[in-house]
Amino acid sequence: MDTFVQQLINGLTIGAIYALIALGYTMVYGILRLINFAHGDIYMVGAFVGYFLAFQLGFATGPSLVGLTVVLIGSMIAAALVGMAIERFAYRPIRKYARMTTLITAIGVSLLIENLFVARLGAAPRAFPQLLREQSYTLFGNAAISKSQILIFAVSIALMILLQWVIFKTKVGTAMRAVSFNLNSAKLMGINTDFIISFTFALGSALAAAGGVLTAQYNPQIDPLMGIITGLKAFVAAVLGGIGNVPGAVLGGLLIGIAETFVVGYGQNVGVPTTFRDAVAFAILILVLLFRPTGLLGSTVQEKV
Repeated sequence: MDTFVQQLINGLTIGAIYALIALGYTMVYGILRLINFAHGDIYMVGAFVGYFLAFQLGFATGPSLVGLTVVLIGSMIAAALVGMAIERFAYRPIRKYARMTTLITAIGVSLLIENLFVARLGAAPRAFPQLLREQSYTLFGNAAISKSQILIFAVSIALMILLQWVIFKTKVGTAMRAVSFNLNSAKLMGINTDFIISFTFALGSALAAAGGVLTAQYNPQIDPLMGIITGLKAFVAAVLGGIGNVPGAVLGGLLIGIAETFVVGYGQNVGVPTTFRDAVAFAILILVLLFRPTGLLGSTVQEKV
C-alpha cells in the first residue's frame, strides 16, 4: 500500500504540472479555436526566466521562500508578456485566414522560440538553483512527500482556484465566456475582443510559466527543448478532458500524470517497459476518443446547416 501511495503522490505531482499547462491550451482553444503549439515553449521560457532571475537577484545562493515567491511571480509576468507578444505579432494578423494557416504559424513560432534559445544559450541542460530547502515528510511505511511536492500541490491548487474565480466572478471572465461562445456577437455587444484574447494568452502563459518554475524545483534540470514532450502531454491532457473545458483540462492532466507514473512503478509487472512512459499518454487519448470523441468532460455541439 505504501508503494501505491508513493506512486500516486508522484503521479499527482506531475499531473498538476500538466494541468497548469493544459489550462493554457484549453483557454486559447475555447476563445479562438486555435491549438497554440508554442504554449509548451512558454513553459520552457518561464523556467529560464526563473533561472536568470534567481541568479540576478541573488536568490540562488540559498533557499528562501521570499526568493521563490519573487522568482515565481517574475516568471509568470515575463511569460504573460511573451504570450501577449506572440498573440499580437504572430496570431492576430492571420486570425482572419484559414485555421490551417494559424496552425502552421503556431508550429513555426514554437520552432522559432526553441531554436532562438538553443542558439543563444546552447542545448546543454542547466541546473536550476534550489529555492526551497528540500525536506521529506513520512506519511506511513515508506511513503513520503517532499516540500517541493507540497509546493507544487499548493501553488497549483491556488492558481486553479484563482483561474476559476477570474472566469466566473469577474467582468473580464464574463467577457471571456462571451467571446468563447460567439466572437462576432461579443463584438456587437461592445466587448473589446482583441483585449480579451490577449488577456487569455497572458493568463495561460503565466500558468505555464508557473509550471516551469515548479517543475524546476522538483526536477532541477532545464534545457531549451524541455517544453516539447511536456507540451505535447499537456495538449493530450486538454484533449482528453475535453478541450475548451477548464475542469476537463485539470482532470486530464491529473489522469495523464498518474498513468505515466504507474507505468514506471508497475509496468514491468504486466510486461510494459518503463520506457513506454511517454507513450502511455497518447495511448490513453486514443482509447478514450474511440468511445468519447469530445473527451471526458466535453460536450457535443450540434451545428445548424
